[in-house]
Amino acid sequence: MGRDLLARGLCRARVRRGRYTPRRVSTAPSRIPAPSLGVLAAISVCHGMNDLMQSVLPAVYPLLKDAYRLDFGQIGLITFANQATASLLQPLIGAFTDRRPQPFSLPIGMAFTLIGLLLLSVAPAYATILLAVALVGIGSSVFHPESSRVARLASGGRHGFAQSLFQVGGNVGSSTGPLLAAYIVLPYGQQSIAWFGVTALAAMTILVGVGKWYRGQIAAHLKTHANVAAALPRGKVRTALIILVLLVFSKNIYLASLSSYYTFFLIDKFGISVQSAQIHLFVLLAAVAAGTFIGGPVGDRIGRKYVIWASILGALPFTLLLPHANLFWTEVLTVIIGLVLASAFSAIVVFAQELVPGRVGMIAGVFFGFAFGAGALGAALLGQLADATSIQFVFTVCSFLPAIGLLTWFLPDVGPAKRG
Repeated sequence: MGRDLLARGLCRARVRRGRYTPRRVSTAPSRIPAPSLGVLAAISVCHGMNDLMQSVLPAVYPLLKDAYRLDFGQIGLITFANQATASLLQPLIGAFTDRRPQPFSLPIGMAFTLIGLLLLSVAPAYATILLAVALVGIGSSVFHPESSRVARLASGGRHGFAQSLFQVGGNVGSSTGPLLAAYIVLPYGQQSIAWFGVTALAAMTILVGVGKWYRGQIAAHLKTHANVAAALPRGKVRTALIILVLLVFSKNIYLASLSSYYTFFLIDKFGISVQSAQIHLFVLLAAVAAGTFIGGPVGDRIGRKYVIWASILGALPFTLLLPHANLFWTEVLTVIIGLVLASAFSAIVVFAQELVPGRVGMIAGVFFGFAFGAGALGAALLGQLADATSIQFVFTVCSFLPAIGLLTWFLPDVGPAKRG
């Protein structure tokens, strides 16, 4: 005990003279704060509610197509109107909130979604549908950057785990939306979309509580990230970000072909009912949710680059087989594809956030926004291609997209993340 006190006294004396910089302030091991699981659970649940309402839109496409006599090109434009607003606004909102966090923007964003759903339930014309789904997209664009920041702030250093828990909430919501649409909207009609407004109101209530917690964390958050510098040269960071964007492009264009046209593919190829096709879509999106949760914690342990390798390129053999399979193997292959391909996104987002420290909101906005934008552009183009050829041809073309995963070779080796 006496020797420890003497050693500490000598260290302080040498520091004052400028001759010695101690490596440790204390002899006790430093503690990394534990994740705030309550906050993570709340933001994950709200992500689920948000994406549930988003996923109702493609799930009711068959109903809208018949009611308004739409072609596949017009269906693609509905997806474009919804996702383009999120794509364009998310990076801007993320960059703004990096400097001026807005904790209560979360319930405000959810209010846009509520208004959009109510408008969609009574839309008298196709133009009104486009306006309604654009409002739903605006709600999503406000929600994602700040909620992703909340997830990272509450992670306790386990960034991959927190991002995956946040993401899996969204994917559970995405997989539940088509199922609810099959049993609520399809039997009771377009006006029943308004019933999902109850979900928006519940999410707004939870997000007010999350906003209060976040408001108490803002000062420490800004102080911690005020002067953080990137560990890699700017050129390497820029190259790595471009590669990550291309990987998200390949992943989300392929998932857009599934989420927007999978029901039509099943109906066209196998002659099953609309309700049965919705259940198949639910199985696919449930697999996507499971894959999303797996990717983050595994990336925390072994390194995010390895997860990206296995996820994007690993899906290629299964996507190539899918257009040629029977109904049973189609469902098996889509489950495998969902599990494998979805595990990349959490790893990609956290990888990018670590390349550009202190810009959590902007990076989340860029990648969530680009994910929406890629899906929107893909849905519109694939709809036009389906009108000109066939749905099966679209799935055959898209099956080659995971080959872009070869670009992972050029990502920097940053090593496995330390567990918190």
